[in-house]
Amino acid sequence: MPSPLPPRPPLNTETPSALHQDLDLYDAARLMEVLIDDQRAAVEAARAAAPALAAAVEAALPRIEAGGRLLYAGAGTSGRLGVLDSVELVPTFSWPGERAVAVLAGGADAMFVAVEGAEDDEPQGRRDIEALAPTPDDVLIGIAASGHTPYVLGAVAAGRAAGCLTVALANNPGAAVLAASQHPILLDTGAEVISGSTRLKAGTAQKIALNSFSSALMVRLHKVYGNLMVDMKATNAKLVRRAVALTMNASGVDEATAGDALARCGFHVKTAIAMLRGHLDADGARELLARHAGDLRRALDER
Repeated sequence: MPSPLPPRPPLNTETPSALHQDLDLYDAARLMEVLIDDQRAAVEAARAAAPALAAAVEAALPRIEAGGRLLYAGAGTSGRLGVLDSVELVPTFSWPGERAVAVLAGGADAMFVAVEGAEDDEPQGRRDIEALAPTPDDVLIGIAASGHTPYVLGAVAAGRAAGCLTVALANNPGAAVLAASQHPILLDTGAEVISGSTRLKAGTAQKIALNSFSSALMVRLHKVYGNLMVDMKATNAKLVRRAVALTMNASGVDEATAGDALARCGFHVKTAIAMLRGHLDADGARELLARHAGDLRRALDER
């Protein structure tokens, strides 16, 4: 029998909302209106956190440039959102999978089936991060709607002990995980329209914050040219078409020319653009990009 958790102040995310107390009587049209309108608070909370997120990006950048990893830790919805962010970096930005690693309370199976009690295991959170052999170049992102999840607190403590940069996302002011991290990101979404269901606007705010943090980091790492996703992996027919369109857009060439250049460089958009804009073959374009650490804009300025 687990020992009872110490008392804590009431959490905004778990406080019954004063609004829509007859929610169960609404018809489908009214339910949709209310549930969708309530999500606006997620955008507002993420927007309010923008300065803190920007500071976290600036702090993370030199560590990631030095070869560090993005490590994510969470439980339940928060943990699944961390997994989602980590895996999507691979096709979107050709980010190495081993450099975006998520741990989830209850293990991989908890991605699909709730593992009750796993979030209360602080020692396991520590062990899961320690098993990744964290280093001072790594960036650990702890995600907890309540902000008091023991598993996440254990993970953050292990990250700090190893010298990682620690970032925390939570949806309640005064959250323990915010106090435990170097870069606290408060996403104050308030009471949920369905009381206590943090998969709603609390989860939406976390998704926005994670997307914004990792995408901004990838932009600063030269994975984007202008606003074009030029480091994507063309792993299926849809993405091949997207690679062709991106290359056409950046190079001002027709579809056949873009497709030919992509075929000659392994369908790497950034390389194809350097080939076409710089009048180079694939090897020459790769060498040009290497001289500028993958920064396509600087590489083209040289030409």
